[in-house]
Amino acid sequence: MMVENTWQTEIHRELTGNILPFWMQHARDPEQGGFYGSLSNHLVVDNQSPRSAILTARILWTFSAAYGYERRPEYLAMSEYAFAYLCQKFIDPLYGGVYWSVDAQGQPLQRRKHSYAQAFAIYGLSEFYRASADATALHMAQHLFELLDQYAYEPRFGGYLEGRAEDWSATIDMRLSEKEIDAQKSMNTLLHLLEAFTNLYRVWPDSHLGQRMLELTNIFLEHILEPGGQHLRLLFDDRWNSLVNSVSFGHDIEASWLLVESADVLGISELSQRIKVAAVQMAQAVYEQGLWPDGCVILEQDEKGQRNPERHWWPLAEGMVGFYHAYQLTSRLHFERASRRCWQFAQDRMVDRQYGDWYKVLEASYIPKAGYPKMGAWECPYHHARACLELIKRLNK
Repeated sequence: MMVENTWQTEIHRELTGNILPFWMQHARDPEQGGFYGSLSNHLVVDNQSPRSAILTARILWTFSAAYGYERRPEYLAMSEYAFAYLCQKFIDPLYGGVYWSVDAQGQPLQRRKHSYAQAFAIYGLSEFYRASADATALHMAQHLFELLDQYAYEPRFGGYLEGRAEDWSATIDMRLSEKEIDAQKSMNTLLHLLEAFTNLYRVWPDSHLGQRMLELTNIFLEHILEPGGQHLRLLFDDRWNSLVNSVSFGHDIEASWLLVESADVLGISELSQRIKVAAVQMAQAVYEQGLWPDGCVILEQDEKGQRNPERHWWPLAEGMVGFYHAYQLTSRLHFERASRRCWQFAQDRMVDRQYGDWYKVLEASYIPKAGYPKMGAWECPYHHARACLELIKRLNK
């Protein structure tokens, strides 16, 4: 078994020698500005693909956080570039909020105001403020929170609706993707709203923001975490009736550490203890039910019990953090071993040694999935870069 400092060195090398350089070298469009809509594993650009607010905001978060880790000017320059593009092309000058997507020329394509996109904009902007002390970024993050609270908050049963129309009025279809059924509320959006609010609270400890964080945390405990505490339920109507019976192992292990982080930032010890119990239960359930024999975290299980056989980069990255976090809470060595196995799988299978960064999806045979991009609307550096940053921080302790 590797000693801690050796593992730390390997993670640092992966982050600073592979992941971050790849995105600095290949993601930016020098002709039209911003970031390419899509980039293949072989670095073929597809500029017909829509450019998403999610990708831009996640790049903004990644390089702002990287600059917080190591004060390299190139990291700050990349975050400034992402900040400028987000401001210039994705912020709606009339109604406020963040568009879902734009074209290569920066013209809005999908103008809806999905709560998920607002969440990642808040996440990226608040991290950029932490890195740069740019007051404009903080003001923008605060304004996005206020818009969400005014138009997307659901006062009767709590939580936030999935999305609104361009002018923040009601909209019929609020789905994140065509793969989902239409639902009023979702675990995925609420988890990332809580994640974003937590990051904003670090730099703006506003009492109303803190109240919303507390409410969302309790919603996870009371409505989203299934009875028995093993898995998160995924999609809901406005009254918190569950609409599907599938399992997202990747979100379970991700939420296991993000929920604790939120409770700790709030500084409510009783809440933190309740969340930590739930976090360990979720991590244990993923350990027992949500790992392939090769150590990779299973993406999901449908209502018939069928498991997606592909290996996806983001549940793997979240497993690295979530299992190590469970080890920190319990000192149970099987959690540490599971974290290390996730890391080793990434090094053996997911890292692209020829073109850089990580493959985003592998077939069950470990061949990169044909046609699946390395960079796209959802394919970003956020999960695996954050996993490296989190593990380095935790190993330092």
